[in-house]
Amino acid sequence: MADWEIWVVIGVLCVATAATRSAFWMIGHRVTIPPRVQEMLRYAPACALAAIIGPDFLIDTQGEVQFTLANPKLLAGVAAFAFYLWRRNMLLTILFGMLVFTALRVLHVFGAAG
Repeated sequence: MADWEIWVVIGVLCVATAATRSAFWMIGHRVTIPPRVQEMLRYAPACALAAIIGPDFLIDTQGEVQFTLANPKLLAGVAAFAFYLWRRNMLLTILFGMLVFTALRVLHVFGAAG
């Protein structure tokens, strides 16, 4: 690929990025979102977060699903979820989950897992 082609691609990508990101800012006041769609969009961040961390809890480094007690990520996630149900505090839940995960890894309770 020639240098000028690379610069053309970079320029087109810049224009495409600017156009897609500024579209809602430029025409957002003309678009009305129905209340039902707004209600559904409230759950989008939680769904995105679950889609990101869910596979990390279950899939090991070889790409296999680990539903065993030798999976410290899954155990720490379950412990953090139980802690959240008990305390209902997100910051403490994150700290608790990190402490459990770190303790499981440091203490080598589960051998080479992790």
